[in-house]
Amino acid sequence: IGDGAPTGNYGYTNSGYSVYEEENERLTESLRTKVSAIKSLSIEIGTEVKNQNKMLSEMDNDFDSTGGLLGATMGRLRTLSRGSQTKLLCYMMLFSLFVFFVIYWIIKLR
Repeated sequence: IGDGAPTGNYGYTNSGYSVYEEENERLTESLRTKVSAIKSLSIEIGTEVKNQNKMLSEMDNDFDSTGGLLGATMGRLRTLSRGSQTKLLCYMMLFSLFVFFVIYWIIKLR
């Protein structure tokens, strides 16, 4: 004990030990700040993903309903096309004659 070494701090001088303590505290605080930023960013990403999934689900439902509507319309067109072709042809001919006479009448009035 007579060699002049301080007892109880295991050979570390107070100034050197406190420099390491301060450096560790500074690095710990820096790490804590970065972890907090990453945590808030990951929470925002999770919220955005939930919103995007909800929007995709709504779009999927809209496309399904549109597909059903289109399928029903195509079914009606098939039913119409399977009907009597002569009746449809007769209506088209009568419409064409009507349009022809209307155009002829318009030209004759001039």
